[in-house]
Amino acid sequence: MGDAFVSEVMGTGMLILLGAGVVANVILPKNKGFDGGWLLINFGWGLAVFAGVYVAYKSGAHLNPAVTMGLWTSGADEFAPGIPVTAANGFLYVVAQMTGAALGAALAFLAYKKHFDEDADAGVKLAVFSTGPAIRSYAWNFVTEAVATFVLVFVILAFGKTPAELGPLAVALLVVGIGASLGGPTGYAINPARDLGPRIAHALLPIRGKGASDWAYSWVPVLGPFVGGAIGGLVAAWYIV
Repeated sequence: MGDAFVSEVMGTGMLILLGAGVVANVILPKNKGFDGGWLLINFGWGLAVFAGVYVAYKSGAHLNPAVTMGLWTSGADEFAPGIPVTAANGFLYVVAQMTGAALGAALAFLAYKKHFDEDADAGVKLAVFSTGPAIRSYAWNFVTEAVATFVLVFVILAFGKTPAELGPLAVALLVVGIGASLGGPTGYAINPARDLGPRIAHALLPIRGKGASDWAYSWVPVLGPFVGGAIGGLVAAWYIV
């Protein structure tokens, strides 16, 4: 479990470093990728997942508490080879994911420090770290996150039963597809660690003109993905033989 813990920290850190990095490149002032568009962000996050999954191979590359939850509710015996599904191990996975996400966000901040120093709206700077809704409606934003995360977890579990063996590439393309299809309303956190860890980093880092961290919304991209992931695991246990 010690190796798995480090693996999840490293993999989730890589995921957020590259994912937050592509957002920073597209929305922060004076970047060479400025105004690159939604699809650049979608593909950037997909490739971030691709890298993170390879880095976290020792732990089964969950990188996401919703995936850990989905494996649990699916009735799986192990989180990864040699790591049984228990409450204690699940808790350690989540702690590792949150830690890695915060560290990855801090590294993204360092990489773009001079661009964070430029004049930009505080909401733009927060958007590098965490998600926010296009139309704020907490109940419907929750539904969007739950539906998108259900797709993520259910399809990932289906991948495990198919002979294609595309591995990380399949998951990366799935994330691109979710972003392109379901990401517009909320920015598609689909991962409690991806949102909460960087939001904590945003609150703690010395970011010029950063403003508030929008804690009023923060429960949506945490609870929505947990619920969607749990349902994805339950449906997979019933549907995928």
